[in-house]
Amino acid sequence: MDSGTESRLATQGAGITVQRALELPGLRSGLPEILAGADRLGRTVRWVHAGEVPNIASLLKGGELLLTTGYGLGTRPAEQRAFVRTLAERGIAALVVELGPRFARLPAALVDTARGAGLPLVQLHREVPFVTVTEEIHTEIVNGHYALLQRAEEVHRRCTEALLGGGGVPQVLGILADFGANPVFLETADGRLLYAAGSGPEGADPLQVWEGLRGPHKDAPPPAGSVLVDVPGGGPGTAGAVRARLVLLPVRGPLAPVHRIAAERAAGILAVVLMQARQEEELAARGRGDFLTDLAEGRIAAEDAPAQARVLGFKPGAGPLLPVVMRIGDALSPDVGGGWAVLARAVSEELAAVGVPVLLGVRPLEGRVLVLLGLRAEAERSTVADRVAAALRAGVERAAMRRPGAAPPVVVVGVPGGWAAASAGLRHAAETAAAAQGLTDRPWYDARRLDIDLLLWRLRDHPDLAAFVDRAIGPLRDHDRRSKPPLLPTLETYLAHAGRKAETARELHLNRQTLYNRLARIGELLGTDLDDPQTVLALSLALRARRHTP
Repeated sequence: MDSGTESRLATQGAGITVQRALELPGLRSGLPEILAGADRLGRTVRWVHAGEVPNIASLLKGGELLLTTGYGLGTRPAEQRAFVRTLAERGIAALVVELGPRFARLPAALVDTARGAGLPLVQLHREVPFVTVTEEIHTEIVNGHYALLQRAEEVHRRCTEALLGGGGVPQVLGILADFGANPVFLETADGRLLYAAGSGPEGADPLQVWEGLRGPHKDAPPPAGSVLVDVPGGGPGTAGAVRARLVLLPVRGPLAPVHRIAAERAAGILAVVLMQARQEEELAARGRGDFLTDLAEGRIAAEDAPAQARVLGFKPGAGPLLPVVMRIGDALSPDVGGGWAVLARAVSEELAAVGVPVLLGVRPLEGRVLVLLGLRAEAERSTVADRVAAALRAGVERAAMRRPGAAPPVVVVGVPGGWAAASAGLRHAAETAAAAQGLTDRPWYDARRLDIDLLLWRLRDHPDLAAFVDRAIGPLRDHDRRSKPPLLPTLETYLAHAGRKAETARELHLNRQTLYNRLARIGELLGTDLDDPQTVLALSLALRARRHTP
């Protein structure tokens, strides 16, 4: 088959066009004359059928090229019109009538109805062996199928070679996008975008295409002519599971069956790649998390740490090291299969934009992400902390690790220093991240400013702490359970503003007299003087400690 025919098959799908069928020797020898549907000769011929019965439409499925000598067309115009209409409704590709004993020329009723229905109608002026025509067209169709499979197999081969050469998912998608001349997307099973390749109309960014057609409409059917192929999951107990989905959108040109075949071949490769990548990424991320935890717990000496860190790919300069810990904790979604690998990859990609050396590890059991960064100077701490905290939170959102409605993750930034300081800093930051659960949400917390919360958290299981909280604010808790308005928020705001009544009233949206009445009631219930410094200190500690007591 010549390259032109193969190219046409790639765009028209499995079959040949009516035009191509008329160019083959069998029909060409019959001197075909096109009487209707000349603008629709690009229709695909799926199969060839020959018949002479009036109800032949009931035997067809659509896409056939029908050969007949006209004996089933009927003798009356009404019968002829009905014959053509039923064929058009059935969706056949074309009607070819051989002139001879039945018709010297096709009736006007037949021709006019075919034109109105948009059905290609061809009359043959010479007799042709229908069996020869059938064999020729069927051979062409079979060859076309084979050509499509060959082209799809070529894509499979190129994808395999790309992987063996060290490529990954982006390279596979790029090959598929080039082949289909349309953008290609890899989505999660629930419709989140993982990767994109190719370009949209006029070179548009594929992300813009996805946002316009898929992002807000992922639950709706894709545009007509799209190709969606599931990428299967892997591992025990996951038969039939969908790990991801390949989406090819026809925004630059139509997609054909060959593109679906190629996508199905690529999906098999991607299933293996994603399974291996997820396992390898999670193992690597856990390995780095184990190293950072061992460093924090003192199981790795400060003098040995740099060499081990270099093996893990962390090569900071001569500047200080900055420890950072993110705790997801109870916010972790229970059904994020392989989520820690996805999280590690997403956070790593986000942190790449920070522009400093990074060593990132995960500890799924504790629900932590541990990070060590290489600063150029200690003065960078605040700026780098802002960017790192934003990257960590963005990574959690991308990985969909958080339970719907759960509190955001807690990010704690430690004190910069050398390897010895990094050991203590990681341990301090990890404990502080646990102690900070329930505090007012901030982009990140400074570990140095939460030492009181950390001390109270360490005493959380001691009965004396619960007894202290009950003595200090127990009457207020009992009041708030029974009566309104609650008074604990008023006390918290009052102490947060260091006893400044005007600022407290503004924040609580109260007038002065209402605030004075509430403060008087608080003092009455507690039997204390809110202007006494020792009382204020005890109440502040009790309010902070109640997060860690029943």
